[in-house]
Amino acid sequence: MTGRRTVAPEQNPPGRSALRRALRRARDGVSLDVGEAAVLLAARGEDLDELVGVAGRVRDQGLAAAGRPGTVTYSPKVFLPLTRLCRDRCHYCTFATVPHRVPDAYLSPDEVLDIAAAGARAGCKEALFTLGDRPESRWPAAREWLDAHGYPDTLAYLRAMAIRVLEETGLLPHLNPGVLSWSDLQRLKPVSVSMGMMLETTATRLWRDPGGPHHGSPDKEPAVRLRVLEDAGRSAVPFTTGVLVGIGESRVERAESLFAIRRVARAYRGIQETIVQNFRAKPDTAMRDVPDAELTDLAATIAVARLVLGPSARIQAPPNLVGEQHGLMLRAGVDDWGGVSPVTADHVNPERSWPALDELARWTERAGFTLRERLAVQPEYVRRGGSWLDPRVLPHVRALADPQTGLAVPGRRPTGLPWQEPAAGWRASGRTDLHLDVDRRPADDRRRSDFSEVYGDWDALRERARTTSAPVGGRLDSDVAAALRRAEKDPSGLGERDALTLMTAEGSGLEQLCALADALRREAVGDEVTYVVNRNINFTNVCYTGCRFCAFAQRRSDADAYTLSVAQVGDRAAEAWRAGATEICMQGGIHPDLPGTAYFDLAAEVKRRAPGLHLHAYSPMEVVNGAARTGLSIEDWLVAARSAGVDSLPGTAAEILDDDVRWILTRGKLPAATWVEVVTTAHRLGIPTTATMMYGHVDAPAHWVAHLRLIARLQDETNGFTEFVPLPFVHTNAPVYLAGIARPGPTERDNRAVHAMARILLHRRIPNIQTSWVKLGVDGSRLVLSGGVNDVGGTLMEETISRMAGSSHGSAKSVAELREICAPLGRPVRQRTTLYGEVPAERLTAAASARPSRALLPVLGQH
Repeated sequence: MTGRRTVAPEQNPPGRSALRRALRRARDGVSLDVGEAAVLLAARGEDLDELVGVAGRVRDQGLAAAGRPGTVTYSPKVFLPLTRLCRDRCHYCTFATVPHRVPDAYLSPDEVLDIAAAGARAGCKEALFTLGDRPESRWPAAREWLDAHGYPDTLAYLRAMAIRVLEETGLLPHLNPGVLSWSDLQRLKPVSVSMGMMLETTATRLWRDPGGPHHGSPDKEPAVRLRVLEDAGRSAVPFTTGVLVGIGESRVERAESLFAIRRVARAYRGIQETIVQNFRAKPDTAMRDVPDAELTDLAATIAVARLVLGPSARIQAPPNLVGEQHGLMLRAGVDDWGGVSPVTADHVNPERSWPALDELARWTERAGFTLRERLAVQPEYVRRGGSWLDPRVLPHVRALADPQTGLAVPGRRPTGLPWQEPAAGWRASGRTDLHLDVDRRPADDRRRSDFSEVYGDWDALRERARTTSAPVGGRLDSDVAAALRRAEKDPSGLGERDALTLMTAEGSGLEQLCALADALRREAVGDEVTYVVNRNINFTNVCYTGCRFCAFAQRRSDADAYTLSVAQVGDRAAEAWRAGATEICMQGGIHPDLPGTAYFDLAAEVKRRAPGLHLHAYSPMEVVNGAARTGLSIEDWLVAARSAGVDSLPGTAAEILDDDVRWILTRGKLPAATWVEVVTTAHRLGIPTTATMMYGHVDAPAHWVAHLRLIARLQDETNGFTEFVPLPFVHTNAPVYLAGIARPGPTERDNRAVHAMARILLHRRIPNIQTSWVKLGVDGSRLVLSGGVNDVGGTLMEETISRMAGSSHGSAKSVAELREICAPLGRPVRQRTTLYGEVPAERLTAAASARPSRALLPVLGQH
């Protein structure tokens, strides 16, 4: 592209009647659709005056509701261009450059700190880190610089510099590193108060087509950028985004971009501000001869953004790009000027200097508003607290924020503070005796008062669930019979269509399916039914991940919230050892206040108190959380966990390994690809894991088949799974069920088919298929034991997760009760170790002589 931009497919002005109708609907407060928003983008003259008047009133309502009527904010910042190298080739950008045009590939640590310190002395409070997308993947100079300075990638250097800025200057980092994965967001959240990335446009053709402004830029694909916005919301990162006006998009495409931002904002409540920025042509770029976006077009877009995004949205226009039209932009619905620096240039728009702060204040006052400082994180998130700010940056925020308004304290200058765990340390708190009470409480409706705040936009989720849980048509008996014949000949090689046919079998077809699965079970492991004497330890139920199927998670202030101390975890491990246990299964909520070393400390304490116990600990979600909090890679974290005492990992947090389903079930849990990365990394290191699947909610049989086939493929590659555990969805107290979205759990037919198909599709791959007695109960467990299952799990001793979800089958089983489940089957029963080995005689003797206590449910005896 040389001096041209992709021409919008339609730019003819809308008809007069269409514009008046859209204005009337906006004036009446009626929700607009994309077409009406596109029509309003064409408003000019008196129509524009009317449009901005309506939008301004909506903005004023939002400011009044926020408790700061008539207040327009800005963030005093320094601009830190950590690197100007980038792997993308945007046709309008002068920020990104080539190695020979910069003194070095990256700013040095001293340069970063000099700029930040100058900002702190000038009263700035934000450190805006801006950098190109992953330059080391394109430029050898970037890769060489990182290697020479000991950083594996750009994000590692960014993280290190953010920590130094926090500790040495007290400025609050706002990070703009471009496209980030879910794991990247976890890695950077502990060192920042907010992050950002412009969506710019959802017009794929501007990225796809030669001559488009984003052609040749892998990180500008709209679907990729929307995924970043969603992942940021799932990760509870206050996030800045926006649209770029005038790069060749049509009015409809621009409206679609605003609606895309609205959808993400409603779903996750994490869009802290939306920038509406006008294109300005720059010399020495491919788009240097393209006309600048008109300021009337910018004003119309701001006004439509206000109407689409609503009164509570924070909408921003860069004050150095609007000429003398600050008053027009304020009338159109702006309530924030963004970051303004008294120290550094705007390195993205170097030809447009920042206005002086007193000048910005005068422009704002002339329009009837008061200008106030804010922090790099919008005040709503400062006051909201919870999971939005990492505990290690909270002291830095509190040092600068007015606790009542969430705005910056006027005149207060930042000072460096340690970036460290909360000084109060890690202590026992809350309902640490919850496991003693859980079996006595009724399975009532436990809907939270902050139901939507915690879990997101239920209406949008309901719409998505209609596509994931579509019913499957009935199968002909002849189809089932043919699929069964092929399964008998080559169970693990069964094709997709046959697998789905069998997964949906009913009647006699289901009976034949279960009989085949049981024959394969007998071939694989014989007739023995195994169990393990173990204890579950859920060391905290405080969690802000927002899983919509979970009733176990609590907020810090909830009545049932608790956290065990390290010593209490050790006490429970020692009790389990005395009761004859061979395994501790340990998992907990993603508690934002636990120190980064928590997982290692807990593992070491279990091994110190009971060295002979096998420690089966930490789901892939906890692994990622631990890696993010310590700054380690997943591999390095797993190595450290093994050194601390972890022997194997539970393959929980899998749910359904399909992100379309996962993002309905959970607001913030790891994506399927990250779950796969964790377990395969563990297997490569020689750390075995289990595999699980939670089914019967907003999923369909096709998802179950795909999940099992993925597990089979991973086992072919790594051979690291010791067992597969199907987990029926317990619906009673699950938020996604209470919201009317999920089904009330799987049917008996579903349970039998899933367990049988697990045996068939994993044949000669994973020998052990386990039933969850806590979810299926005695009768349900017996059914699946006759259809391919060979293991009844463990004694558990304290199982609170399923019980709080509403399961009615208890939280513990004695050995006698586990054997009783198996008795009608007439099969031999054997106690096993975690890895299905023989149990030492000493452990069998210890279990036989264990005495019941109130704190520890009996192992061998009856309740």
